Amino acid sequence: MEGNWALTCKRPRLEQRSRIVQTIRSFFVQRHYLEVETPHRTPGNAPEAYIDPIGSDGWFLHTSPELCMKRLLAAGYRRLFQICRCWRAGERGARHLPEFAMLEWYAAECDYHHLMTECEELLRLLVPSGRLAYGNRNIDLSRPFERLTVAEAFRRHAQLDLAEALVAGHFDEQLTLHVEPHLGQLQPTFLTEYPTELAALARSHPTRPGVAERFELYVAGMELANAFSELTDVREQRRRFDIEETLRREAGKPPYPVPEKFLAELSAMPEAAGIALGLDRLVMLLTDAESIDQVVAFPPELL
Repeated sequence: MEGNWALTCKRPRLEQRSRIVQTIRSFFVQRHYLEVETPHRTPGNAPEAYIDPIGSDGWFLHTSPELCMKRLLAAGYRRLFQICRCWRAGERGARHLPEFAMLEWYAAECDYHHLMTECEELLRLLVPSGRLAYGNRNIDLSRPFERLTVAEAFRRHAQLDLAEALVAGHFDEQLTLHVEPHLGQLQPTFLTEYPTELAALARSHPTRPGVAERFELYVAGMELANAFSELTDVREQRRRFDIEETLRREAGKPPYPVPEKFLAELSAMPEAAGIALGLDRLVMLLTDAESIDQVVAFPPELL
């Protein structure tokens, strides 16, 4: 019987992937994070206008373990991490899979600046030389990563300024086509201070009206992680969920259940920060892979 060459040729990268995951686990255990497992099938996710869940016998496969992990924070757990599978409908491309691997971690009594520091420390551990070679780029990890606000990034690279892009409904288009390709090219970039309307679960900035304490991490033009200081105001969180659900329905999407148990426990959650990092994309960067298919054993087309 002939073997499957498409699987065989992936072996070097899959072996590297295994070592990367082991290193990540060691990183968090040494920092006194508790590894947890939460259900993959839930009654509902946090409603987000542009993320569509996959149904599962009347419930949904989770798009992120976020809500359950925050409920653990509210129950008194202080530092948590999880490596798990997530599902999002309609996502397929060189950097996207409908089923993908996510690394999420949360820390109580911290804000998003703490997560930036941990991102830098994690990447330096994974790349001890301090230089990441990806494609024709040589990215410096040894110095503090660039910190760039969304407004400044739009002024530098977009065809519209931030306010114009938001009013015209072209934020995502401008970000994807004109801003992202410039980010993280010489060193990783933290894109910070997202408009509040684009940060449904993030805390508002205490001194900067209209922006939230949210960042995304970019390396070689690739979005790697999304993070924020957590919103703990129950009334405000419900209001933002309502806005997201309205946007979903206006787009013709089916109604989505409100995560009432999460909202009921949110007021008990301490000040905290959380981050979701795409593990498959991280492996792409660390193994110099052009496509996400090269770093997973079974993309959908091989099943």
